[in-house]
Amino acid sequence: MTWFCGRWIGRIGAIAMTSTAIGLAWVLAVENLFTALQGFSISYPMSSWISADLAIIPWGFHFDSLTAAMFVVVLSISFIVHLYSAAYMATDPGLVRFFSYLSFFTFFMLILVSSDNFVLLFVGWEGVGLCSYLLINFWFTRLQANKAAMKAIIVNRVGDYAFMLAIVAIFMTFRSLDFSVVFSLSPYMPTWNLQIIGLLFLIAATGKSAQITLHTWLPDAMEGPNSG
Repeated sequence: MTWFCGRWIGRIGAIAMTSTAIGLAWVLAVENLFTALQGFSISYPMSSWISADLAIIPWGFHFDSLTAAMFVVVLSISFIVHLYSAAYMATDPGLVRFFSYLSFFTFFMLILVSSDNFVLLFVGWEGVGLCSYLLINFWFTRLQANKAAMKAIIVNRVGDYAFMLAIVAIFMTFRSLDFSVVFSLSPYMPTWNLQIIGLLFLIAATGKSAQITLHTWLPDAMEGPNSG
């Protein structure tokens, strides 16, 4: 909304709209957390998405205590960053665009932590990567910002390929990509299969979180605003 309405709502409107939306979402997330801690758990398949032979993947979400806790964590950090950015970016002519990217990042993070299958999880995963690229390259007239953004997205491809291989391995092992099916059947699967899948996810997380061996993009990411 901020991206499309920025011309009419202006800088103050962009700050107010995004910060208020994140703040209200945080209040609802905290309320939902107390409900979830009492044993509340629900899966919400919104629509059919991919249907090819055995691969039936809905666009759906799962909410339980872990999801509710992650919602509070993500929205808390996002709200603080929004408030900090309101002052930090106050004089920047691209403030509206920045807040659009920031809110988009939050949106994909929420998809990542609430998805009910590995493919939708990957959508949130890649969306976060896209927003990281946009934020690092926010001052796109700077050559160093261009290089830093390209380095980040290229290095992260290593982790993304590992994630895709993990999805393939999961489907070949479980014939499903749904969390509930995979988690319920995992105790009965060969240990070496699960170890390979776990190793691939570890490589994926290493790239996304800039751990040693795949950390080289993170120092260059300081070219983006708020990177510190």
